[in-house]
Amino acid sequence: MRELISKNQRMIIVPSDFKFANKGTVTEVMPDGFKLELEYEPEGILRSNYCEFYTQTGHGTLYFDSYAKEIDGKTLIIASPAKHKFLQRRQYTRIKYILDLDLLSENKTDKVTTLDISAGGMKFKTHDNINIEGEYKITLPLSEEQNVECMFSPIRIEKNGEGGFTVSGQFEYHSSHDKMLLTQYCAKRSIEIKNK
Repeated sequence: MRELISKNQRMIIVPSDFKFANKGTVTEVMPDGFKLELEYEPEGILRSNYCEFYTQTGHGTLYFDSYAKEIDGKTLIIASPAKHKFLQRRQYTRIKYILDLDLLSENKTDKVTTLDISAGGMKFKTHDNINIEGEYKITLPLSEEQNVECMFSPIRIEKNGEGGFTVSGQFEYHSSHDKMLLTQYCAKRSIEIKNK
């Protein structure tokens, strides 16, 4: 594990109540764990309570469960996890996500069917003519109580065999909290799908 975590590495920490998700930077790696300096006060993160951790490495997104052995303000000492896994090599975990949604621009609403999403962007199909220069607002339902609203910018538009278009593009977020929620949602769904 020590070869996967290094000083200055950025990390997302998600307690069981993920509205208290937080970000931090590794400040020290020790034989039995590492020190993490959080960006925000550690609300909802309790000593000895397991949390999920996500970080980027040269091998892909690293995921593991661990807990804070000590909490001193925004500084946490995290126990070395017993095991870890790589979610996938791309920067963000991509999952199948099939829903009929509205893509909103200043002057019109386009009907789209999403195919897949990640925290970086999405792919969808549509019969509407999408402007590759446009910026669109979209609301992504994650559960009955939770949505993420973000901006979508098309990067690639291809004609598909159904007389419509397949569009790929990237997200821009109003808040880093929304990006964190979508990152965690995709990672969790990816693990659920693999375990089916």
